[in-house]
Parts: sequence; C-alpha cells; structure tokens
Amino acid sequence: MIWRVEHFREIDSTNSWLAAHASGGASEGLVALADFQSAGRGRLDRQWRAPARSALLCSILLRPKVDVDQLQLVIAAVALSARSTLVRLCGLRPQLKWPNDLVVGDNKLAGVLGEVVTTSEGLAMVVGLGINLTQRPEDLPSTCVLDETGITLSARGLLDILLEELEGRYAQLDSLDGRAVLRAQYEKALVTLGQRVRIERLNDVVVGEARGIDGGGRLIVDVDGLEMILSTGDVVHLRPELGASA
Repeated sequence: MIWRVEHFREIDSTNSWLAAHASGGASEGLVALADFQSAGRGRLDRQWRAPARSALLCSILLRPKVDVDQLQLVIAAVALSARSTLVRLCGLRPQLKWPNDLVVGDNKLAGVLGEVVTTSEGLAMVVGLGINLTQRPEDLPSTCVLDETGITLSARGLLDILLEELEGRYAQLDSLDGRAVLRAQYEKALVTLGQRVRIERLNDVVVGEARGIDGGGRLIVDVDGLEMILSTGDVVHLRPELGASA
C-alpha cells in the first residue's frame, strides 16, 4: 500500500472530501488529515467538533475486496490499528465499543466512521477517525490521551504509525484465515461483549445481552432467548445494578 497524505489546516469534512475523490476514481491509500473540521460528522450525521490541533482528524480511502456484509471488519481493522498505535506510543490500551468507538472505562476516546461510496471502479470505503489527543468534548462522557497518560502526541506522528499498523491488518482482509484472525482480535478487544445492552436503531430499540460477533463483525445479541444479528445501531451499555446507561 502506498499512503498519500493530504494535510489541511481547515476543511469542512475529511470524509466528504475523500468521498468526492473516491467518486472521481482516486485509488486506495489516499488520506485526508485536518487540523480542524468545520463540519465533521460522526454516526447518524452527528457533529464531531474539536478545537484546532487538539485531535487526530483524518479519513482513509480503501477499496477492500470483501463482501458488503463484511465491511464492519474494515472498521475493526482501523479501530484495532488505532488501539495498537496508542499502545506503542504512550502505553494507553483503550477497549473497543461496538460498532465504532474506542473507550477508556465509560469515556469515549475516539470514534470511527465508515462510509461506502459507489464508484465506477466498484465500492470504495472512506473510514474517518477522530482521536481526542489534548482536549475532550464537554458535552458527553469523554477523555483524551493527555488526560489519561500525561503525554502529548502529535496528530501526524500518530497517523504515520497508525497507517503502518493498518497495512498488515488490511492485508488480512484478503483471506479467510486472515479475516478469522482479525475477527478474533476484534472480539477480544470489545468491551461490549458479555454486557447487557440497549441498541438504538432507526426504527426500533433492541435490549439484550451482547454474546459475540459473527464472521462479518456484526453483533450477536441474545434477546430473551432469541438470537439477533445486528449490523447497525447505537449501543448503550446498561448497568446491571441500576438498569441505566453507562
């Protein structure tokens, strides 16, 4: 993989910029890095705002050779790569919260957003990543690398190591055995598993126990003895003793 990083002092959204380039035929490996995003997005088009140069804000263009029902594994590869990068650089080992967050305890450290783009060359996937480095949002339970470790990381330095980590995991997607290894790593890192959860979807809410993930990275939930396999949804971890959200 040849990574090509385009660095912006300010941009509306790295995901939007990269999606437009994917539609125009850009090859995989193109990366957009921004000091500040004026219209950054999270899941369900929620805003992702961070003060300038306080976070790693980037998007990565990939063209994975996997079935559509396995695209969650692409997000898993990026999330696991972000996790191992933090371990290497500062010793911080966040857990993963299905489907797309890195957390320390109950606090969100990072989010991953995958968007599928249909192009003349086939499906492309733009994976956006935001990691709080030196500040944390005040409007939700969150944390940052500086608060957790006392270490200030540069966004570009973190990105360079992350892309190095991602290259090996991305290659695993090309084979059945590689995907099985990636799935096992993902499952081991997921704090969601074994917890009672509430999954908020567009048209309904599912409450049950998160039991595992399937071969495509989708969440397996036991709902009153009935097994459901979910590909999307916002997960809230429920406290058994209170029945309230974590």
